[in-house]
Amino acid sequence: MRRAEDILNREFARINVHLPRVRPTLRALLETVDPKVVLRDGSEHHFKRSELEFIASLLGGEGLDALRIPIVLEISSTYRGYFRVRGRVEVEVIDRILGNYDILEDKTEEFYPRYLLPRIRRLLPTTTTYAFIPE
Repeated sequence: MRRAEDILNREFARINVHLPRVRPTLRALLETVDPKVVLRDGSEHHFKRSELEFIASLLGGEGLDALRIPIVLEISSTYRGYFRVRGRVEVEVIDRILGNYDILEDKTEEFYPRYLLPRIRRLLPTTTTYAFIPE
């Protein structure tokens, strides 16, 4: 049984090579001339400055230092039909985009129906990414 788990974990690692090695803050990316990250496979991913500025317009000053880019949209086989976003500021950004933000709620994790993925990716194609999570 352990061998099957190892094979599955290696496969998930292989399909997640598009994830960044380090997720910089929104402020750090806004301060650079060419906002980009290095991915796990060694290639580079460039962010559109207009997207970064759009996200900054949704947040206050403290959010610029707290938000890590790209925002990870987690796909899991456990939660079929849903995707997960983790992080207080990350959830706030997604909720604001979807029109669900409530200032009285302080969520650090949220599940959203998968049919909302195209809406989010259409607005934030370079500043969001998928992660496939084994659970």
